[in-house]
Amino acid sequence: MMKKPATILILVMIVAGSLFTVSFVNKNFEIAKNLDIFHTLFRELTIHYVDDVNAAELIKTGIDEMLASLDPYTNFIPESDIEDFRFMTTGQYGGIGALIMRRGDYIFISETYEGFPADKAGLLPGDKILEINEHSAKNRNQEEVSTLLKGQPGTEVVIVLERGGHDKPLTKTLVREVVKIDNIPYYGMLDETTGYIKLTSFTQNAGREVRDAFNTLKNENNLENIVLDLRGNGGGLLHEAVNITNIFIDKGNVVVKTKGKIEERNMINRTLNNAIDKEIPLVVLVDRSSASASEIVSGAIQDFDRGVIIGQRTFGKGLVQNVVPLSYNTQLKVTVAKYYIPSGRCIQAIDYAHRNEDGSVAAIPDSLKVAFETRSGRTVYDGGGVEPDIYVEPRVFNNISIALLTNFHIFEYANNFYRTHNEIPPANQFEITDEIYADFVQFLEGKEYSYTTESEHLSAMLKKAAKDEKYIDIIAAELEAIKEKINKSKKDDLTVFREEISFILKNEIVGRYYKQKGRVIATLSEDPEIAAALEVFKNKEQFHSLLTP
Repeated sequence: MMKKPATILILVMIVAGSLFTVSFVNKNFEIAKNLDIFHTLFRELTIHYVDDVNAAELIKTGIDEMLASLDPYTNFIPESDIEDFRFMTTGQYGGIGALIMRRGDYIFISETYEGFPADKAGLLPGDKILEINEHSAKNRNQEEVSTLLKGQPGTEVVIVLERGGHDKPLTKTLVREVVKIDNIPYYGMLDETTGYIKLTSFTQNAGREVRDAFNTLKNENNLENIVLDLRGNGGGLLHEAVNITNIFIDKGNVVVKTKGKIEERNMINRTLNNAIDKEIPLVVLVDRSSASASEIVSGAIQDFDRGVIIGQRTFGKGLVQNVVPLSYNTQLKVTVAKYYIPSGRCIQAIDYAHRNEDGSVAAIPDSLKVAFETRSGRTVYDGGGVEPDIYVEPRVFNNISIALLTNFHIFEYANNFYRTHNEIPPANQFEITDEIYADFVQFLEGKEYSYTTESEHLSAMLKKAAKDEKYIDIIAAELEAIKEKINKSKKDDLTVFREEISFILKNEIVGRYYKQKGRVIATLSEDPEIAAALEVFKNKEQFHSLLTP
């Protein structure tokens, strides 16, 4: 009689094992069954469909649509995109070192990187690419032209260009190089005591670059405060985020944990070294484009009460991807885990589907948020992104500025300016004078840059509603009068919005002379987040109160 419990236990184990085996077999059968259905469907489609079918394109579409039903970051990487993916993680590729854009039927140079083949060969923003290695560039998209320009370092590429001010096409022979884009386009001093580091990516060695920049600022200046700018930084390598956090947080602290389906792959990432500086007042700047590794750094700094976060709520990407090699030199970038910052919160958006136009996380009801505590006991929340300690309204450009940008008038004026002016003052001293702005307004004469104001949009909606509700005859005259007043006012928009148009124009012109570094420097004096950082550094009491419960 005493043996019954043991017998029952054995039977339970056998049944459980059988159920597991059946479940495993059923799952494998479902996979095999559906793959067979897909294979037979695709075979019959290629045989019977009325038009010729591009098999590779059709399969790629099927894969993309399948992965799109999961999350935004699980992607198939075909062989043709491997170089682009490698650039995202290493910051380097074989090519000429230029940014390109499409206008009409052609691709144009939009910017060159200082010291690389395109820059050394004298390629300029606005150059129209006619041919690459005797292949016409007309009607090619950016991806096709980018592929033609990239290649093994040491190989030649011959580019035929059309340039404003030249009657005949120009032929340039460039030797491709390993192009390495710096994680830090600029670092320097904002004033006598405040340092500034602009970090644009988290590719290999980002941590070392930030550490070296910080040490240089500290050793060569009377450094009392530091600003780390992560705005527009879409992230990158997780371990580089830990290394950067380690500059300000001492060793042995957990910066981020990853948790996924496979428990043995879950990781705890700690700071490994002594901090460079545990005391210096720190501000981290973020915006809606600060994502992934940027959110690890800003979230950890906030959770450890180590610095003040200024700007707007971050993007809300708390998912970890691994790259899995597939056949024929293709790869799968697959989401394998979520990451959790020191307070225990996950900054991943609760809902993948509901996002802002820029892709950042949309507003989340307070009822869905979960409260966590920082090291000192401040309350912080999960549910999507890192909320700043000091919120600053993002810069929003008026419709006329957007129209001037999208119609490339500011871009073209900067090109003309560069061709007719050999030099300008340093980036931090150059200003759009009355003379330059008047010349720009004259340049715009006869050029198309129509735009619809918000007032016009609302007026049109009111007119439609009035028609639907049979009130149009009563208010038609008033609506027409409003329209005429708006049109008259729009003629003055170049004057009304001169300040913001000059800001954009200044940035574009400075970029022609001083490249990416100059663009950063030129905007610092008119940057509202920078102004907020300098203000909070001046008020030590406010700075410390922001980090106290």
